[in-house]
Amino acid sequence: MTADPVRQIADAVLYEGHILWPYRRSALKNQQRWTFGGVYPAVYARSSSDRSVVTVECLVEGREPMVDVEVRFLHIVHRQAAAGAGLQPVDEIAGFLTWDETTERTVLLAGITGDAARCAPVDVPPGRAVEMVDGGALVRSWERLEGRVEASVEPARAGVFRMRVRIENESRCAELARDAAVRRSFLSAHAVLSARSGSFVSSIDPPSQLADAAATLERDGLWPVLVGAAGDRSTMLASPIILSDYASVAPESPGDFFDGGEIDQLLVLNILGMTDEEKREMRAGDPRAREILERTEAMTRDQLLQLHGVVRDLRPQGRA
Repeated sequence: MTADPVRQIADAVLYEGHILWPYRRSALKNQQRWTFGGVYPAVYARSSSDRSVVTVECLVEGREPMVDVEVRFLHIVHRQAAAGAGLQPVDEIAGFLTWDETTERTVLLAGITGDAARCAPVDVPPGRAVEMVDGGALVRSWERLEGRVEASVEPARAGVFRMRVRIENESRCAELARDAAVRRSFLSAHAVLSARSGSFVSSIDPPSQLADAAATLERDGLWPVLVGAAGDRSTMLASPIILSDYASVAPESPGDFFDGGEIDQLLVLNILGMTDEEKREMRAGDPRAREILERTEAMTRDQLLQLHGVVRDLRPQGRA
């Protein structure tokens, strides 16, 4: 089955920086996580350089455009190792360290047209779940999230409309420390805009007749790029990471490494060269780090050779 290129790139954005090489809790790089695309509680944002609201605008061509908006983000879930009948907190149990995981959250606004602006609430109640393991349990807990997603389509000129999406975090947070705020934040927040009718206009390279309209678009924390098959203008990704139109995941990549600033081959070789104790810590940390380790150790020689590199779009050059 062919992977959905839109979902692939959206997932890459969602999990970029989720955990970084060397994928261990003790690594300095992983002492402060989730640094891309955070939408934080307002009380924290006012005391920092972070945002509590992100906004994106783009252009849509058509007589009566209709757009679906899917907002996606991560929500921190604290995983506490606990031992004994009374489930006393400990650092590790059954090969699992006390650390933070995440779960995906989604807000959908369907059928946005020029009739009226639409709004959907973000309302995730706090919760707790207990998973029994050998010798104790893993106690997972998460904080309440509150906020809203607003979307509208308004005429800009004949046959052209301005699409606007706004994401606001209204979660209550009594503390100004990042550790408290991040647990009440929309992490790696982004939006996938899908046109049922109409066609999106590239914000990076708009046609000359729409360059002036594109220049007035608001972008605060999100940047719109066309995604999918090259030339298809039915889907726009509003990303917290600046990308090119039609960005894609290389088919040679063996899977997610959550570290787009590194080369897959180097990450694979470094993982394979880790000591047994380093691998044990990696396995006991984030569940996605465990997946990376197991996938890497299972790679075949042919899969490793594919990571050497590839030449794309090689064209003959004219004489100077």
